[in-house]
Amino acid sequence: MNTGGIQPGRYAPGAQSIAIPFMKRPAALNGSHAGDFGFDPLGFTEDNDLYAMQEAELRHGRLAMLAVIGWPLSELLAPDSMLQNGMAPSVLNGFNPISFVSTAVIFAGFVFFKFKTALRRTSNNSNGIKHREDMANVWKCGVAGDYNFDPLGLYDSIGDDAVARKNLREVEVSHGRSAMLGITAFVIWEKLTGHAIVENSMFFHPNLLLPFLTAAYIAFTTIYEVSIPAENSKLLQFDYTSEGEMKVENLKKSVGKTITKISNIGKKN
Repeated sequence: MNTGGIQPGRYAPGAQSIAIPFMKRPAALNGSHAGDFGFDPLGFTEDNDLYAMQEAELRHGRLAMLAVIGWPLSELLAPDSMLQNGMAPSVLNGFNPISFVSTAVIFAGFVFFKFKTALRRTSNNSNGIKHREDMANVWKCGVAGDYNFDPLGLYDSIGDDAVARKNLREVEVSHGRSAMLGITAFVIWEKLTGHAIVENSMFFHPNLLLPFLTAAYIAFTTIYEVSIPAENSKLLQFDYTSEGEMKVENLKKSVGKTITKISNIGKKN
């Protein structure tokens, strides 16, 4: 057994799904892999190859992360000849001849990439060797989605060990899933409303709401930390950070002094 690798089974046998607590966790999803929260309500992992499904999810997630950035950028920067009434071309928005040819060329490139890499070997590259060592206690397949692509050397940025690499893969999977939901929302929104996703959005036009929400989030997270309690009495638990309680007391004192000064000024007048 590789004591430095990922140990199989993050969850207790027979445990409920973390994603859907009222459902049983599928047997194949025991927490050994990044992004595994026991979510498989339709039972796909019972009848299909888990590695292939992970590979498919990562491909779609990576494409979605590119699309969720490219979609609004195209609506902000692309010439009108590439857009459909100011909206990005899509299956629901439609295409004009120029955008159709451009999209077809891009997707042909993706298909060619898929064809050339579908049966790639990962055991003879640097990341592949690390992955096989990391996952030796779980299976012999290494890690899905490994193209040995890390030009900036970020893969070991939080630690050169199996757990750190798994945590980074967890981040990628989570962002990919969010992007897939996001790009789906873009498509549906534009189809239903007939307006571009960047229209009247606080994310794409100068406004005070976005910096206010950002400042509020930063202020909240410096005072409170959010956790999931072990018991099922509540979904989330809010506790003070190490300095949170002191900051709240200082804030109360500052507000109290300000109110006192204002009231004194009012009495003098």
